[in-house]
Amino acid sequence: MNIKALRAFRATLSEGSLVAASEILHLSQPAISRLISGLEAELKLTLFDRSGRNLTPTPEGLAFYREAGRILDNLDEVPRIAAEIRAGRTETLRIVTMPRIAQSLSAPAVARFMKASPGTNINLDVRARREAGKWLAGREYDIGIGALPVDHPGIVTKPLLRVRAQAVLPLDHPLSIREEITASDLAEETIIRLMHGLLLRDQLDDIFHSAGVTPKQTCEVAASQLACSLVAEGAGVTVADELVVAQTNSDKLALVPVTPERWMTFGLLYPIVDAKSDALLSFEKELFGVVNALAQLSPTLERVQ
Repeated sequence: MNIKALRAFRATLSEGSLVAASEILHLSQPAISRLISGLEAELKLTLFDRSGRNLTPTPEGLAFYREAGRILDNLDEVPRIAAEIRAGRTETLRIVTMPRIAQSLSAPAVARFMKASPGTNINLDVRARREAGKWLAGREYDIGIGALPVDHPGIVTKPLLRVRAQAVLPLDHPLSIREEITASDLAEETIIRLMHGLLLRDQLDDIFHSAGVTPKQTCEVAASQLACSLVAEGAGVTVADELVVAQTNSDKLALVPVTPERWMTFGLLYPIVDAKSDALLSFEKELFGVVNALAQLSPTLERVQ
């Protein structure tokens, strides 16, 4: 596939015009147009609508960019990669983590690994759970860290730890002094929950459905960290875990375990490959060390052996 054509497509879509793309790539507008036409013929897709004065991306063009965007962005990394190979430094550990545990678990493990392995480059990315599986299966990453289960034929998983579900309350909430909380205790509260299709939303809904409770008022948000931030502002309560809460202003929050007990499992995700690299094995060791340290400090977090 023509690399110049891919660059021309990316520049035209991101900048919004042939004029801007030609300035960035130092090519004439007709040359940019020819490159895009050739790419369309090769892909058998119409990437731009040419009915107006400017090129407008088609739905197919936008879909192609969404799916291939990371590959297109990485084109600019080729010179750097070549330079590192020439310098004899070629090992890079590629890690993807899900947002829910990026700061509380993944970042400390990466920091420990960087100190222990100064000769290895790190690529740490954050992606939603529903996206991470696709990129792992495509071998864009060496390892993923996130909530389980993940069901994908190109991925194997390994449980790492589990955390108990807890009600997340404003610090001055009357229920914050409880040792445990039931779904019924929260029936009259405004419940802040994630949007449909997210694992933590399913887990929260199951807690209430199992108790036969319908929340009086709800607020739906796109991320668990945002839910905790709203709780800190006094907008309501939510159900999450201590790893999520650690990523927000926890000084304004109280956590009370939910009963009956509910546990959320996090683990490692690997693309199906023949063997793990030494760098990956070393990173796993540091990650286990972080988990062990967290488990020693909290009765609601357990290492899964």
